[in-house]
Amino acid sequence: MIPAFVINNWNAWAPGLNSRADWKAWYTGQRFVKDNNPVAPASVPKMLQRRLSPLARAVFNAADGCLAAGETLPTVFSSAHGEICKSLEMLKAVQAGEEISPTAFSLSVHNAIAGLFSMAYANQLEITVIAPGLEGIATAFIEALGLLQEGADEVLVVLYDGPIADFYPFLPFNLNAQNTCALALRMALTGEGLPLQFCRSAESRDDGEHPVQLLAFLRFLLAEDQSLSLGHQGHSWRWDKR
Repeated sequence: MIPAFVINNWNAWAPGLNSRADWKAWYTGQRFVKDNNPVAPASVPKMLQRRLSPLARAVFNAADGCLAAGETLPTVFSSAHGEICKSLEMLKAVQAGEEISPTAFSLSVHNAIAGLFSMAYANQLEITVIAPGLEGIATAFIEALGLLQEGADEVLVVLYDGPIADFYPFLPFNLNAQNTCALALRMALTGEGLPLQFCRSAESRDDGEHPVQLLAFLRFLLAEDQSLSLGHQGHSWRWDKR
């Protein structure tokens, strides 16, 4: 039996949506995603800010809203694509006969954002980076619950993805997100907040992969709905508010 847990706090970022009030307005159709890039939080050292991609800045904005100054938590990062667009840019550069810098390569790997996060926030606790595949956002919750069962008081979970280039096939997959979005969740086994139960579902669903499920979970946080089921190609999970 997967243990129940509590979301003690959450914060999210998408273009034009960077506060809880913004997201509530988005949910009711009074505010819409805009076309603008995030600015790195002031808490990030200047020397690191210039190394952050737009996706990394979105992640840092979401996570920063869940952390007190100087606070560190075990953290789980989950993204279907990571910095895959940077990898494509490098492949195009190689094809054109250009040289690739080691720094550019290091900032394109799947755990690049997590590495920058650990430096920016001096986080020496456990950090896990997941490429979730067909399980969607569920794997991040499983990993976080494992850390909580091992003794962590709280775990920060960060779900994020952005649009990928047309070079990658969208069909028969549902891989893409229309806009960059990052959601940070503070999870604990007990405490004040939103109590949830999480379990495997027998439903056969096709809700798409991680980028699409991320926004569906955000809507669930804002809605009065008591349960949310998400699945892709037979890999289905359900969250219940308690």
